[in-house]
Amino acid sequence: MFEAERNEVRRLLNAIGLNEFNSIARGVEAADAMLKTGDVHLLVARTVCPGKYVVLVAGEVAAVNSAVQAGVRIGSDSLVDTFVLPNVHPSVLPAFSGPTGVELGALGIIETFSVASAVIAADTAVKAAFVDLVEVRLAVGIGGKSFMVVTGDVGAVKSAVQAGVASAAEKGLLVSEVVIPSPAPELLAALA
Repeated sequence: MFEAERNEVRRLLNAIGLNEFNSIARGVEAADAMLKTGDVHLLVARTVCPGKYVVLVAGEVAAVNSAVQAGVRIGSDSLVDTFVLPNVHPSVLPAFSGPTGVELGALGIIETFSVASAVIAADTAVKAAFVDLVEVRLAVGIGGKSFMVVTGDVGAVKSAVQAGVASAAEKGLLVSEVVIPSPAPELLAALA
């Protein structure tokens, strides 16, 4: 039974899709339309700073595409950012919950103006180089911005950050990025 459940999770997370709105009311309405449109599972539907609403769904690629497009149609006048991400890296969703407890080395941080761009940057970064995803912080308590943190050896972190930055910069939503080759031990303890 355990193997069957794991296979179901793999099928479920074949793709994720997100819509980010600057209107809470429109976001809730769009979430309803997204869930009624396709065979998708709701992962997140909540407010984030500063008064935005985020809806994250998972499912098969076609169903996620349909759901995200339904949300875009409903909330197009308040849409901040959106994506459909097939074959999401398995470390991305756990990183939403805070630091993942990986052993820390060099640090790479990418800061963005939207939740969607931070998630895409995180997925792109961990697929581009052998790094661990430490955290993806989703616009709560940080003025609507988001950021992601990766760790590993310096060369891998630089490559990962470069790839993630390119994805965030495509939509003009990059705030800043940094690579810290040898972080202070106190900083590492604070991130763990």
